[in-house]
Amino acid sequence: MPAKKKAAENNPAQPDEQMSAALREFIRTEGSKYLKDPNVSSIGIGYKIRKGKPTKELSIQFTVSQKVVPEQFGELATEELPASITVAGVEIPTDVVERTYHPDFRVVPEAAVDKRKVRIDPVRPGVSVGHQTITAGTIGAIVYDIETGRPCVLSNWHVLHGEDGELGDVVVQPGPHDDNRTERNLLGPLLRSHLGIAGDGAIAGVEGRDLDPSIFELDVVPDELGDPQLGDKVVKSGRTTGVTHGIVRRVDTIVKLDYGPEAGVVEIGGFEIGIDPGKRPRDDEISKGGDSGAAWMFKAPNGRPTKILAGIHFAGEGPNDPDEHALACLPRSLFQKLGITLVQPEQALVVSGFDPNFLSVPVGVPVLDPAAADDAVQLDGSVKIDYTHFSLTMSRDRKFAHWVAWNVDGGGLKKITRTGIPFIKDPRLSADVQIGDELYRDNRLDRGHLARRADLLWGSLDEAKQANRDSFFFTNITPQMDDFNQRTKDGLWGRLEDAVFADVDVEDLRVSVYGGPVFKEDDRVFRGEKIPREFWKVITFVEAGALKASAFLLTQNLNQLEALELDEFRVFQVSIAELENRTKVRLPEAVHAADTAPPVVEALGPPQPLGDLSQIVWT
Repeated sequence: MPAKKKAAENNPAQPDEQMSAALREFIRTEGSKYLKDPNVSSIGIGYKIRKGKPTKELSIQFTVSQKVVPEQFGELATEELPASITVAGVEIPTDVVERTYHPDFRVVPEAAVDKRKVRIDPVRPGVSVGHQTITAGTIGAIVYDIETGRPCVLSNWHVLHGEDGELGDVVVQPGPHDDNRTERNLLGPLLRSHLGIAGDGAIAGVEGRDLDPSIFELDVVPDELGDPQLGDKVVKSGRTTGVTHGIVRRVDTIVKLDYGPEAGVVEIGGFEIGIDPGKRPRDDEISKGGDSGAAWMFKAPNGRPTKILAGIHFAGEGPNDPDEHALACLPRSLFQKLGITLVQPEQALVVSGFDPNFLSVPVGVPVLDPAAADDAVQLDGSVKIDYTHFSLTMSRDRKFAHWVAWNVDGGGLKKITRTGIPFIKDPRLSADVQIGDELYRDNRLDRGHLARRADLLWGSLDEAKQANRDSFFFTNITPQMDDFNQRTKDGLWGRLEDAVFADVDVEDLRVSVYGGPVFKEDDRVFRGEKIPREFWKVITFVEAGALKASAFLLTQNLNQLEALELDEFRVFQVSIAELENRTKVRLPEAVHAADTAPPVVEALGPPQPLGDLSQIVWT
């Protein structure tokens, strides 16, 4: 037989790949045998400790509840651990450290409640969460179901499931310890969980709240799984201790933990983290009860957190341990068991367009006058072209929309930047039925949104972002003199939707809006295209169970277009019938019946333009 290599002869500070694999395999296959000893609390790979300080000598490291002399072995029903163990032909020294562990879900009362411990929307990692029968833990990451693409929150089994839980139970955010009004704080159902050698983890769906995947106070979004190595620097953001910094000091570790009378003692695989001496935490506590589930992120050489997930925190030191440490699950194994990923699978959002049942009283979409029917552009056999939260019909001749219809959820609007989103032609339609930048370059014509961009930014965060992008298709754009939304009676046209929310008790803060240009034969021609001088808008809503509709007309004087001088803007409140007289668009009968326009008295002369939002008649 070949001679064994002595550890002292060949003991690298960081083992090569082959040796790492051999040590990992040894822990996984033989580790449980040693954990049967009641005094042994864990086994892993770490640097041997001499005189209380870690050396650079690699060792198979055991932790025990008590270090005792051989004469006391019988009292603890324990046995002497070997001085070395041969792995892949190399004799590796062992090390024995006095250390115990307990799951990090027990919490202590605190005087002040911080932002991590209250109900938040959007939900993000680093804040309180828990099963309704469990005190509180931490959301580690926003993850996605590999099969369905459904977004979920990731934490520990003992945070989201626990001994009394079942799949399908409702999870709450924050956890009950932080706010016991569980009905108010419902987050979503417990979907899957795992407790075993692959880790301590569970996922819950999210219903009725938005998601922000950036970790609280770290402000990074995990997008990659890492493999911890000895000496790696890591950082976590937990519900109780906030942001703390650590160093990986044992890898390929199996620890046994008592999860209570039902689950019993369970062996969990992972790695151990000690305090980073250069970034000591408050009170020298790297973790406390309530931090369970938090994500440990690798740190870059400059000390900043990266987007690489090192592990999911699941335990800390026992109550009487003098040594401060934490344990984390290896993410790759846990993710496989739970069937999740950090990156949302490529799945196109369902584009439903304008919803005719958005209000409690149904309203349909406009149609074209029969004489204009042949002018409508078709997509897949339909003249109604759908986008996220809005639909429209295009004019083949004028290359602008005849009409646009959109829904506005005033209670769910989000603020999303428009920076970096280009105006583009809809690739689903022929380019020759759309007008692009060839009209707008080097002049004072703005690309004006018909369906107002800010109106469309509601629904889930992904939905709102898609609507934001969809609003920039040239099919939703018409040429408008620059700043006309802002300069028309101090922005009256652009603020019509806002005004209805301010002045009327709108049911559920929902409105449906119709709008478009008025096409006239004598519209001015610029760069070979006729430029509409008038625009129309109809705002529908439900008040006290009754549908109401208010119609408006805007004119922009384009007589000075060649000189590109801004002339007069005027906004009128008119009847639905008057709008239809000016356009080839026919609005639904329900909208006609709900018209709120004041009667025209001929003796008073022609209608007067609105001078202020307060002059609008909504009901």
